[in-house]
Amino acid sequence: MRPASLTSPRPATPPAAAAQPALPGRLRRALWRVLPLMVGLHAYIGWRLLPSLDLPPAALALAIAGLALSACLVPLGLLGRFVTNNPALADRLSWLGSLAMGLFSSVLVLTLLRDAGLLLAGAPSLAQPTALAVVAAAGLFTLFGYVNARRVARIVRVEVPLADLPPALEGFTIVQLSDIHVGPTIKRDYVQAIVDRVNGLEADLVAITGDVVDGSVEHLREHTAPLGQLRSRHGSYFVTGNHEYYSGAGAWMAEFERIGLKGLHNGHTVIAHHGARLVLAGVTDYSAGAFDTAQASDPAAALAGSPAGLPRILLAHQPRSAPAAAAAGFDLQLSGHTHGGQFWPWNFFVPLQQPFTAGLHRLGRLTVYTSRGTGYWGPPKRLGAPSEITVLRLIRA
Repeated sequence: MRPASLTSPRPATPPAAAAQPALPGRLRRALWRVLPLMVGLHAYIGWRLLPSLDLPPAALALAIAGLALSACLVPLGLLGRFVTNNPALADRLSWLGSLAMGLFSSVLVLTLLRDAGLLLAGAPSLAQPTALAVVAAAGLFTLFGYVNARRVARIVRVEVPLADLPPALEGFTIVQLSDIHVGPTIKRDYVQAIVDRVNGLEADLVAITGDVVDGSVEHLREHTAPLGQLRSRHGSYFVTGNHEYYSGAGAWMAEFERIGLKGLHNGHTVIAHHGARLVLAGVTDYSAGAFDTAQASDPAAALAGSPAGLPRILLAHQPRSAPAAAAAGFDLQLSGHTHGGQFWPWNFFVPLQQPFTAGLHRLGRLTVYTSRGTGYWGPPKRLGAPSEITVLRLIRA
């Protein structure tokens, strides 16, 4: 069944293959702000750790060179594809930058904690062992985080109680994928492994809640192609995330439709299952209106014209769509975006922007499930927030 009341995606003209990637003005301005900050933070790490490590001259020179290289590489983890028109080189730069970003993040946080601990303890004799501990712990965190990020997402099973759920929908299963982030470090093999695992679950429906890609259709089409092989009783549906808008949302909407996914762009469809029905709706990303006012996220519009008295499920990339979803009358919202924080300690900062970090929560009558994500973004690193393929099973409250 085709979704009703959908906003037609605007086709995007792909850039010429030989054209040099253009760094968007917003990113260019951000880069000039970030570079001095990166240099300053790396200098801080060097100032606080290197004297305590008491390195011989050759090792000290290598450490300083490593910090300088890291300060240059970290921005490339985000901007590699804008530096060169050679996709292979751009991917290598992004890989190096992403790894450097992950290691730098842990070293910086642990250095700050070390300084706070030394200040409170007032024990200068601990300076050297704690500096060594920072280096060792950061290396271990990065290694274990890399292994956790690169393995196929685990299956997470969640029972979702809904009031007034028709008996025929008891046990209805939705497999949720979110935040795969196909791009410089996540390619076809990674996506194929996810698809193979999902297809073994024999779900009633597959829901993809945004941030599928980081890059253009031209460069990533072959790597997202396995998503067209997803199998379930009622098909696969998707909504846009903020990263689709960084990557040409119109072109990606059309590409996902081409391979067999069904877009819900401020629209809905009615799913008939064993004699009962439910409304499945979707909204464009919470920030979509900043990119295209015609695609501003609107939960009320997504539900307009839907049959009354049926369970209402909303796919919305960001959890902060929940208040509008509750006001519109939805029973369940499936979201992603947060990655569960992805790795410590960033999970503590998610609540500054989003109402929910991960898992099942309630907002009045509305139940919200926030996925930790099926891939990762930026550093190939996950600690304390494992990636997931979520199997949501509807039950009567």
